[in-house]
Amino acid sequence: MSDSQAKPGWFSSYVWSLDHKTIGIQFLVFSMLMLVFGLASSLAIRWQLAWPWTQMPVVGRALFPETGGVPTPEFYTVLFTIHGSVMIFFVVIPLLTGWLGNYLIPLMIGAGDMAFPRLNALSFWLMPPAAIAMLAGFWSEGGAASAGWTAYPPLSTSVTTTAGGAGGQTWWLVSITLSGIASTLGAINYITTIVKLRAPGLDWFRLPLTVWALFIAAILQLAGLPVLTAGGLMQLSDRLFETQFFSAQGAPILWQHLFWFYGHPAVYVVILPAMGVVSDVLSVHARKGVFGYRPMVYSMLAIAGLGFLVWGHHMFVSGMNPSIALAFQISTTLIALPAGVTVCHGLATLWGSRIRFTAAMLFALGFVALFVTGGLSGLWLTSTPVDVYVHDTYVVVGHFHYIVFGGSVFGLFAAFYHWFPKMTGRMMHEGLGKLHFAGTFILTSGVFLLMHQIGIAGMLRRTADPYVYESFAHLREPNLLITVSAILLALWQLLFFVNIAWSLRAGRRVGANPWQANSLEWEAASPPGHGNFSRALVVEAGPYEYQPSRTEGDNRPQARTISAP
Repeated sequence: MSDSQAKPGWFSSYVWSLDHKTIGIQFLVFSMLMLVFGLASSLAIRWQLAWPWTQMPVVGRALFPETGGVPTPEFYTVLFTIHGSVMIFFVVIPLLTGWLGNYLIPLMIGAGDMAFPRLNALSFWLMPPAAIAMLAGFWSEGGAASAGWTAYPPLSTSVTTTAGGAGGQTWWLVSITLSGIASTLGAINYITTIVKLRAPGLDWFRLPLTVWALFIAAILQLAGLPVLTAGGLMQLSDRLFETQFFSAQGAPILWQHLFWFYGHPAVYVVILPAMGVVSDVLSVHARKGVFGYRPMVYSMLAIAGLGFLVWGHHMFVSGMNPSIALAFQISTTLIALPAGVTVCHGLATLWGSRIRFTAAMLFALGFVALFVTGGLSGLWLTSTPVDVYVHDTYVVVGHFHYIVFGGSVFGLFAAFYHWFPKMTGRMMHEGLGKLHFAGTFILTSGVFLLMHQIGIAGMLRRTADPYVYESFAHLREPNLLITVSAILLALWQLLFFVNIAWSLRAGRRVGANPWQANSLEWEAASPPGHGNFSRALVVEAGPYEYQPSRTEGDNRPQARTISAP
């Protein structure tokens, strides 16, 4: 009997688990805990910009007793460093690849578990030490990391403590290295599982688009992460052993190439799974097969391929040769074409459909709207002359957050409302879910749309007090509105957690397939037992074959069952 089939004990079930579903939930809980740090740092940033050099509420006196609770300029650089690092490496990526990938891939391909259960467990248990290392800087000599989440040398090799020291910047590099190793192990597992463990009859073009998206994201991780991990080790060597890889005597700009070679594909690591989720949710809740299944697959593959050819657009202001900048400008513009196909794919799926306006469907529709908005501002940034003007302004902050929050996080909410019945056997409260969507959608634009406007006006990012420049004095009011919207947006998410708590206790119990969907995960019990499926499956259809009937029971299950395996 294999490790994945053996009945686990308590320790194996809840701590060192070999079950992909438990590991997926571990990623979910871990990321939610790290979200507290990410949100707290973002609200502290917004407080400083709205009311510079005033006492921070709740935590101000504890953090800054010597100044009466007023933050220091140095602490502001710590805030945006920790916010960006935690949200990318320990919240969004672990949720979209760790939680979704672990929980859904075996279920959606008809497998009992991942190909390498022990490696899967290790990919999670490397993440908590990585997160501890990230936050350890607050208690280390020299303070927490403060070189930004991009850690550009020579600043990052000299801030806090210098070579040989153990300061926060060194711990930051340890953290990034550990998380890189963990994500690489997970990517190996996902690719192997999808290639080798698909149910009989489940060929490549019968895979749900969520699986396709997770598969492509894993390839991006496997191709890009070793580059960032190697760069992190080199920069760590510069700090600890006084090597000269990225010092002023070496090649400081080399780090930018290594970082963004992974850093830009990382955007697609979080966006592609959200695209796959939204395709599945739109189809199920519109009761219609997806429009252009194969073009959608090819578009995601094109996005992934072009994603490795555009990293230089983050470096237009680095002094690169204009001919090279033109090449990156062209490749970045080209990536808008397959991205546009994915948007048209979603809209065409809705055309002539029978939409059920569930909470999951609303968040999927919100993803489409906000992704288009963020993508349009991204087109400005593809142009070198425009980017040179707005590169260090809030235009970039607004664009990035429209994509990552408005895109991937809305995709995550759609996934949670859609697959919560599968994970728990209970439905979430639809009324609370719709209220959660409405406030989140409106407040998201209240925060990030205005950032484009103050950015065009020239307001600099990473500046603790922009109002020391007389030309920015008139931007106090929009910054205040952004901050109030951000506080309300954070508080609004309490509805989501209240909904989870209520639904776990009193949500309506459901059977295996409450949405009358077609894909294989709905053949398992809700929640699935150990090994997932009680009977072997043979796939006979695609995942989106809905009948033209306008009555219940219009779905055609993707597989039939045969005798017990």
